Amino acid sequence: MSKPTPVTVIGLGPMGQAMVRTLLAAGHPVTVWNRTPSRADALVAEGAALVASPAEAVAASDVVVLSLTDYAAMYDVLGAAPDALRGRTLVNLSSDTPGATRVAARWAADHAATLVVGGVMAPPPMVGTSDAYVYYSGPEAAFRSHERTLGLLGAPRYLGEDPGLAQLMYQAQLDVFLTALSGVAHAAALAQAAGVPPTQFVPEALQTLVTTPAMIGADEAAGVEFETGVHPGSLSTVTMMGATAAHVLGASEELGVDPELPRAVQSHYERALAAGHGRDGWTAIFEGIRAGVDVGSGARAARR
Repeated sequence: MSKPTPVTVIGLGPMGQAMVRTLLAAGHPVTVWNRTPSRADALVAEGAALVASPAEAVAASDVVVLSLTDYAAMYDVLGAAPDALRGRTLVNLSSDTPGATRVAARWAADHAATLVVGGVMAPPPMVGTSDAYVYYSGPEAAFRSHERTLGLLGAPRYLGEDPGLAQLMYQAQLDVFLTALSGVAHAAALAQAAGVPPTQFVPEALQTLVTTPAMIGADEAAGVEFETGVHPGSLSTVTMMGATAAHVLGASEELGVDPELPRAVQSHYERALAAGHGRDGWTAIFEGIRAGVDVGSGARAARR
């Protein structure tokens, strides 16, 4: 059995600390650096090695895991030590846009380093558990050479050579997550305005999130309908869902709750109705969302 390889982790927020602990538990020598050195105190007590500069951190390991705020932070931290990057694999698990990620890959290549991009689909307490998974993209050879080590953080899901793919999938998943959070917060405010306390309402809302797929048939079939442009209306039509969206907006306005979120939702159904999708399933709103405004031609052509 091969000896665990040294790993450097730069950035010791809650996510970075969880990664360090996971790697230490698996026997990897871990070198750490953070702008605020005191964040490493507990990790050093557990076996991590704290160094004084990013250059020393990069020099300590062939693979350098970055857990920073965004990609600009990578330039700030590593830009002062460009010579240390030569031959290193940078595994950036920070968040940014796909375009910014592709620029970063070129920046790394200009410094003779290889960038592997990751998006961690787990909060810090879940890192290293069977429930965690991580999207990766970038040069496959570099990813495969460190796959066993990276797999300790969460099940790796490699998407392809394009460095922007992992960030695209990560941001798309967070789109679902953040929209759901806003929905729960808005609904709780709506209920509270009518006299129902959030402590009573939120458990009901969370149950709705669990049962939503069964309620409207939003299982894997929705992906097929999005992809083919065929939107059967056997369970929930655009007309029906659009009426519901209008009622949610109306209730928000009546009770003085911020109407921006339900107004945005209603606009999806209004555009689908205007394009002739009234009898189609709710998935027809996808046509307007992906096109911005024009919702009709793609789906109608697919149905003919």
